[in-house]
Amino acid sequence: MPDLNRVQVIQILANSKQGAVLRGVDLSGVDLRGLDFTEANLVLTNLKSVNLGQANLTKADLYKADLQYADLSEATLTEASLRRANLAGADLRAADLHNTDLRNADLRGANLRGADLRGANFWNADLEGATLVYANIEGAKGLPVDIDEWIKG
Repeated sequence: MPDLNRVQVIQILANSKQGAVLRGVDLSGVDLRGLDFTEANLVLTNLKSVNLGQANLTKADLYKADLQYADLSEATLTEASLRRANLAGADLRAADLHNTDLRNADLRGANLRGADLRGANFWNADLEGATLVYANIEGAKGLPVDIDEWIKG
C-alpha cells in the first residue's frame, strides 16, 4: 500500500512549488502522470510500477530510487540524477534524458526507444537487454562500444 495517493502528492507539490521533498516515500503503483516534480527530492523513493508518463522531473534527485517497471514515457528528466536507480523494465520511450546522470543505474530490459540521451552519463550502468532503437546518444558517456548496433534496430 503506497504511503500517499495522487491527491496528496499534488498537494505536496503545490505547497512546495519546486523542490518538493518526497524522500523515501512509497508511491508504488500511483498514477502521477503529467505532474511537475522539478527539482524534487525523490532519493530512495519507491516508485515501482508508478505512472510518470509526461511528468516533469527536470533536475530531480532520484538517487537509489526504485523505478522498476515504471512508465516514464515522454517524461522530462533533463539534468536529473538517477545514480544507482533501479529502472529495470521501465518504459522510457521518447523520454527526455539529456544531460541526465545514470551512473550505476540498473536499466536492464528498459525501453529507451526514441529517447533523447544527449550528454547522459551511463558509466557503469547495466543496459543488458535495454532497447535503444532510434535513441539520440550524441555526446552520451559510458555506453557500450557496440552501441551503434543497438540504436539502429
